[in-house]
Amino acid sequence: MKKLTLLFVFTLYSIVSLAGNQIDSLLNVLDKTIKESKSYVEARESRINSLKKRLSNSTFSPEQIYSINKLLYKEYRTFVCDSAIHYLNNNLEIAEISKNKGWINETKLFLSHLHSSSGMYRESSDILYSINKNQLTKDLIPYYYKCYEHLYNEMYLYTHDQKLKKNYFKLFQTYQDTLLTVFDPSSENYLAIKEQKALEQKNLVEARKINSLRLSKAPFGTPEYALITFQVSLIDREEKKLEDEKKHLIFSAMSDIKAAIKDNASLSNLANLLYEEGDIDRAYQYIKYSLEDANFYNARLRNIQISNTLPIIEKSYQIKSEKQKNELKTSLICVSALALLLFGALGYIYKQMKRLSKARNELGVINNQLKSLNNELAEANHIKEEYIAHFLGICSTYIDKLESYRKMVNKKINGGQVTELLKITKSSEVLESELKEFYVNFDNTFLHLYPKFVEEFNSLLVKEERIVLKKGELLNTELRIFALIRLGIDDSSKIANLLRYSVNTIYNYRAKVKNKALGSRDDFESLVMRIGAFS
Repeated sequence: MKKLTLLFVFTLYSIVSLAGNQIDSLLNVLDKTIKESKSYVEARESRINSLKKRLSNSTFSPEQIYSINKLLYKEYRTFVCDSAIHYLNNNLEIAEISKNKGWINETKLFLSHLHSSSGMYRESSDILYSINKNQLTKDLIPYYYKCYEHLYNEMYLYTHDQKLKKNYFKLFQTYQDTLLTVFDPSSENYLAIKEQKALEQKNLVEARKINSLRLSKAPFGTPEYALITFQVSLIDREEKKLEDEKKHLIFSAMSDIKAAIKDNASLSNLANLLYEEGDIDRAYQYIKYSLEDANFYNARLRNIQISNTLPIIEKSYQIKSEKQKNELKTSLICVSALALLLFGALGYIYKQMKRLSKARNELGVINNQLKSLNNELAEANHIKEEYIAHFLGICSTYIDKLESYRKMVNKKINGGQVTELLKITKSSEVLESELKEFYVNFDNTFLHLYPKFVEEFNSLLVKEERIVLKKGELLNTELRIFALIRLGIDDSSKIANLLRYSVNTIYNYRAKVKNKALGSRDDFESLVMRIGAFS
């Protein structure tokens, strides 16, 4: 495995050295790695499933179960936050039942570190305060200090209160200094702290020297390699070496992907750099992938970090896409005009050469025109469906953004930053208003395209079960669900996102309506898809 890793890195550097543009070559390799990411995730999931299978053995002792849970935690730690917490809580329960102080303290330290990484600072500190340092074994003392150092560093990085920020930084430095007294000077933990302190003190030569030593011990495709190359990108940033910063972020991101690490920062940082340079397409692709990773990992801190950047990049991407569409439309009009002139000339020549077969040719032309018209009408219908589906997505996205904005402002107010806005952000009137307007827009647009939808839909139901709309209603929830199905959106989770219901609610509505079908309930949705179809 080590030989294959070295071969990969050697090949990668060979490609880069032969290419005219280093960064472009590396970005192409990164794009390929992203396309292959599913296989790396499957490899991790295979290891996890193997451990879960072992865990199902009912004859295992508490010690064996504790060990397997610990391995599962390590697999999930940078993969799925909730699952990592789940197996740690299982171990805490085993430890408490067994009254094993060592297990209890070890598991609490793991939990504290994981909570602080995911932004749950109160939970992390509560766990640390519950631990009696005097009862810790010698091997747990360094990790105990490490948890405090990590907690205060995270709080320092992400608080907006300048006074608290200063206090957190002092505490962070205090625990850093303590750790330097307990870690072996040749260990990775010791070197990482020394590098960080050198970077904080702007001693960039020393920071880079330590980083190179650390990197020489970390194989490509491991979490350690991803972290160390990310940290060297911070040194590059301080030295204003933009190309080197991008290069190291690319290597870090590839290593994250190959190790199936979902708790990462390199790719989103790279997206920001590419956006600033005007590479909107790649920036949008990378920030979307980062958001998918953050959602998969399911830690609120990562989502918040990426959500602050995503709307900016996404807006630029949409503007660029719209510009490209307009340019394409202009090109198509020009090509179509030239094509029409060409066909006109050919038609004239053909007419002169084939006077004797005029009647037959006219019939053929009419037939071709009818076919063309039929295709155009069918295409027009398809475009309408695509347009309304796109319109719905935009409306739903707008509602999500509006809600995210409300939550963000509310959080800031609760933090004491903008007190005067607290009352406004506690109100959900804006969201409810936008949701009502979304329903009205959807109902009007859909019924404009399918004016007889309600009537034809009711014809598919048993007479006594047909839907009777209330006064002022255009569509109700059941009708909206099947209106979306008519547009080709048949996935219940997507329907739930669009209509702001739970997936279970959508499943229940669908099943309930199909049970009222006049014919076979299995064919009901197929019949709905034919409503208003061009024949």
